[in-house]
Amino acid sequence: MAMFFTLAPFGTFAALTMLSTVQISLAASAAVAFAVFGWDVVRGRSVKMLATGAFVLFAALLAYHQVADKALSPTEVRIAVDCGMLTIALTSLAIRFPFTLQYAREAVEPEIHQQPRFIRTSYILTWVWSGAIALMLIADIVAVYWPSIPVWTCAAIVFAARNSASLFTQWYPKKVMALVAAEISTKPA
Repeated sequence: MAMFFTLAPFGTFAALTMLSTVQISLAASAAVAFAVFGWDVVRGRSVKMLATGAFVLFAALLAYHQVADKALSPTEVRIAVDCGMLTIALTSLAIRFPFTLQYAREAVEPEIHQQPRFIRTSYILTWVWSGAIALMLIADIVAVYWPSIPVWTCAAIVFAARNSASLFTQWYPKKVMALVAAEISTKPA
């Protein structure tokens, strides 16, 4: 659940870009990202790379938008946000610390943290999110460079990619835990 809370800045941005200006959307998203970051700090939890990255990303885009000669369109900003999210996800894999691992460790007992299956599950979840983010990026690029394709098609791809990753994130760890429980119950005493 904590990981979904961390996605709030991105949801804020997606919702507000349809209702308001890019500048207001970025400011609100940066504020929500800062609140998510602060929530972890206040509760004494580890500072998450996705929450930190979201705050830096939205604050940097807002700062750019304030000083740039030419304002970015909502779609161009979505592409920048998608690139930022993908960079965070892929960097976490490159440094061998998948971003989903921080959330998963807060949901299980410490003795599970170093188990290979637990770590592999975090890698799989991070790869799934990376794939979903890549699809969202491609859909936003298509919306910019191929305007003849209906916008709803690109929006549907973004919606499907994000929701599929969310559903997989809810389903897959439960499946892994059920497999572990089944293995334990079938072991001879």
